[in-house]
Amino acid sequence: MDMTRERLLAEAFVDTADTLVEDFDVIDFLHTLAERCVAILDVDAAGIMLADPAGVLHATASSTENARLLELFELQSEVGPCIEAFTTGRPVVNIDLRASAVRWPRFAEAAGATGFVSAHALPLRLREQVIGTLNLFCERPGTLSEADVRTGQALADVATVAILAHRSFRHADLLAEQLQYALTSRIAIEQAKGVLAERRGISVDEAFTLLRGHARSRNVRLSDLARAVANGTSTDTELLGTA
Repeated sequence: MDMTRERLLAEAFVDTADTLVEDFDVIDFLHTLAERCVAILDVDAAGIMLADPAGVLHATASSTENARLLELFELQSEVGPCIEAFTTGRPVVNIDLRASAVRWPRFAEAAGATGFVSAHALPLRLREQVIGTLNLFCERPGTLSEADVRTGQALADVATVAILAHRSFRHADLLAEQLQYALTSRIAIEQAKGVLAERRGISVDEAFTLLRGHARSRNVRLSDLARAVANGTSTDTELLGTA
């Protein structure tokens, strides 16, 4: 492993340790995890799905808009590598989406439309408990090395432990509470991205980068800022690009 990749991996585990603080922002943590996976592993995009208290998966964080759209399609069609990894609790890797027309015809077609040709899904698991999946997408053919699969699963496992451990600090029912918070925050973030993209004349990915950077520079929760933008209660001219 080269020094840059080793440093990024170390930073990913440091990010995980930061979840032990009381004001842990689960949405920002998951987006950071997706970005770290793209930087560390030989993939072009990453996304994370979390299950709600009823066991229904939801697209919660992603490194690009295309990854999010593909995950949403997979959830709607209820088939694909991510669904299979969540259901079985086992990694589903090195899937050639161009050759998956028989196995997952609708998903393979949607993947082609987003430019991805291969996919990998790793369960977010702790022993027998699976709370979601880490999904990796590639725009070029090829396989994920055994070392990258182990590294990706390690990141997924540590993230799972961090999320569950943080919830156990407060109350036994915090798992359901934080999962629901993450899912409702996701809606506000998507709405805020749309508002910023339209107002600033930028792409959805650029809008999210702007929103997230602004939240960090102001030391406010990403979800709180997104709600203010989405609800029209934010008057931040620097963010909104207004005179």
